[in-house]
Amino acid sequence: TEKVRLVERYIYNRQQYVMYDSDVGHYVGFTPFGEKQARHWNSNPARLKYMRAAVDTLCRYNYEVFRPFTVERRVPPSVSISLVPPSSSQPGPGHLLCSVMD
Repeated sequence: TEKVRLVERYIYNRQQYVMYDSDVGHYVGFTPFGEKQARHWNSNPARLKYMRAAVDTLCRYNYEVFRPFTVERRVPPSVSISLVPPSSSQPGPGHLLCSVMD
């Protein structure tokens, strides 16, 4: 639990517009609206204090709760990769789909 990172991403219509990364310590916008939202949230000291503390209160705390099911798991996962062809509503190249089970 020494190196714990909290990342909170906000996505609309499959596009990330703003993100909080505990390694950075503040919100970063990726679109014009996201930049406006990041400025607004970064100007709120209480919100930033809460997010900075969330690394301990959420991440480190829950790490101990979920460790037996994640870190200490001994069953290898089943991984499959498949090509998803483009659709008529989403023209362009296909996408790779990676699925991990168990």
